[in-house]
Amino acid sequence: MLNSVPSSTLYSNIGQNGGSTGVAVAITAVAGLAVVAAIFYTRSGNLKSPWCRKRRKCALSPQKWKNSFTPDGKLHDGGIKLLKKVRSGGIDPSVRVEVWPFLLGVYALNSSKEERDVVRNRNRKEYEKLRRQSRRFLRQTDESLRVDSNVKRENTEPSSPASEDVVSARESLSSERESDLEFSEIPFSSVLDRTSSSRRITSSSPSVIYDSSDVGSSEDEQFDEDFSPVKNGNVSDVSPKGDLSPTKTNMQSNICRTEDFATWQRIIRVDALRANAEWVAYCPSQAAVSEDRAQRCAEAVCLKDYDHLEPFRVYHAARLVAILEAYAVYDSEIGYCQGMSDLLSPIISVIEQDHMAFWCFVGFMKKARHNFRLDEVGIRRQLDIVAKIIKHRDSRLYRHLEKLQADDCCFVYRMVVVLFRRELNFEQALCLWEVMWADQAALRAGLGKSRWSRIRQRPPPTDDLLLYAIAASVLQRRKQIIEKYHSMDEILRECNNMAGQLDVWKLLDDAHDLVMSLHDKIGTTF
Repeated sequence: MLNSVPSSTLYSNIGQNGGSTGVAVAITAVAGLAVVAAIFYTRSGNLKSPWCRKRRKCALSPQKWKNSFTPDGKLHDGGIKLLKKVRSGGIDPSVRVEVWPFLLGVYALNSSKEERDVVRNRNRKEYEKLRRQSRRFLRQTDESLRVDSNVKRENTEPSSPASEDVVSARESLSSERESDLEFSEIPFSSVLDRTSSSRRITSSSPSVIYDSSDVGSSEDEQFDEDFSPVKNGNVSDVSPKGDLSPTKTNMQSNICRTEDFATWQRIIRVDALRANAEWVAYCPSQAAVSEDRAQRCAEAVCLKDYDHLEPFRVYHAARLVAILEAYAVYDSEIGYCQGMSDLLSPIISVIEQDHMAFWCFVGFMKKARHNFRLDEVGIRRQLDIVAKIIKHRDSRLYRHLEKLQADDCCFVYRMVVVLFRRELNFEQALCLWEVMWADQAALRAGLGKSRWSRIRQRPPPTDDLLLYAIAASVLQRRKQIIEKYHSMDEILRECNNMAGQLDVWKLLDDAHDLVMSLHDKIGTTF
């Protein structure tokens, strides 16, 4: 057909239509680029990741935080805009101390300034009661040690008073020196065995186990005042209408056994003295604590064997001891278990008031406490969900795990227990936790999938964002796991070696992708 057309006519037509043809080609090219861009930025369900690169630098700033409140001190829109902002870009470090109580359920999202003021004083007193009760258990423990020491002295040759004092001071730590093993090197079964031996199940729910009628002595009251890192501070504790108010918990008196507390306080002291000091670079005010103040705080909680530590580490360890002992009294079912200090350490690094840090930790532990139960039900359910996510997303990888008898995903045990604290650096861990807390706060406020779907470009909140992130970290290494690893121990080593190698925003991108595609297929944790 083309050969029948004279060449002059053909070139003439091309010249006449050249302009329109060029426009058509340009339009086609632009359309193609648009399709590629849509595929790149839009994933399952046609919803954009809230952690996309262009939004990652838009953290909640001090000015935006200040503008989040109405004249009567309530958050605009019941806190929806706040949660949306935190989920998109995290929180500026300078306002974390004010925002975290809302995310952790210490304050209700719809609370007013007056309501928060009321509970501030009330809950400071509740924390002081818990501290008095923990000191009472500590005195009973010391008395038991003195009695045992006297019995031993009667049956042995006389020794000098100085040597007897040394023995008495060190006995409380002697049986727990084995805890100096690094947590990351402890096999899965050994971890479960040790957690089982460090606590006793006493009830099916957390119990506030101080006597509500307890009135501390003047000595106790002076102790509370002296120990508080910030005296008469104006950062508050516990929310009205929130889940953490002590008046809404199942209060029981004097059910914490002295022998249980003696075990917990020994382990707490060992872990506190071994606490990671990574926080120092992010908290200059606490890093500059004086030696005198650090020593006073250590003496207040009867902390010993700290001469080899710098003042800021002694101060940090003393605060860990005070708050963890109070929590052991608050929740006697859990008490204390190795790993809990990893969760508290970042909180007290950001929040300088002990009573505020305590209630934020209670909010954090409201879900995380299932990681430390003696019956292991919570931890195994979470491992099961990680396995389900991997199975639904990558059947080939899951079959390989089955072949290695690793399909129970026990190799991510540490990630689940301490919520990525060992795999991410200090700032990255806080970014991940804040996004996770925002999801949990949205669910507490009743912002489920149907409500959240009306907010453009946002995935539904999930109580299990951590588990999706853990599964994402494994899927990111699917190739080497399938091609190079031939035993569960090799996979475990790979997971333990992730520390410092993860990009938290890439992790959140991939976790979001999994949430969007699998959220309706995977059941909730609890």
